[in-house]
Amino acid sequence: MEVNKITYKTIDEYILQFPPEVKEILNRLRKVIKESAPNATEKISYQMPTFALHGNLVHFAAFKNHIGFYPTPSGIAAFKHKLSNFKSSKGAVQFPIEKPLPYDLISEIVKYRVEEDVKKAEVKLKKPKS
Repeated sequence: MEVNKITYKTIDEYILQFPPEVKEILNRLRKVIKESAPNATEKISYQMPTFALHGNLVHFAAFKNHIGFYPTPSGIAAFKHKLSNFKSSKGAVQFPIEKPLPYDLISEIVKYRVEEDVKKAEVKLKKPKS
């Protein structure tokens, strides 16, 4: 049995599928991430909008009742205290769709992930090849 699964090639394609109020949230979230990680590139990974630098930085996705934000387990752990009012797991946080997203906090997390990603890349470059 074949399942009708949509595959997205761009973040624009992904966002277009949603109603206007969700599109607005997703576009603002995208803008906040772009401003917080200006050197990151956009792509679709795991069928979700993704920002990457030296690897995946963050993903996001819209669901019926929430916006999922995926800053990796380290991004969640580093901001656990500030994310305590939201449902979260090891690598994800859910922001209720009916409440304003904490864009300042999202920006902080993205900037943290950029720093972390750059440091990892620098360490890789310094490692002697065997």
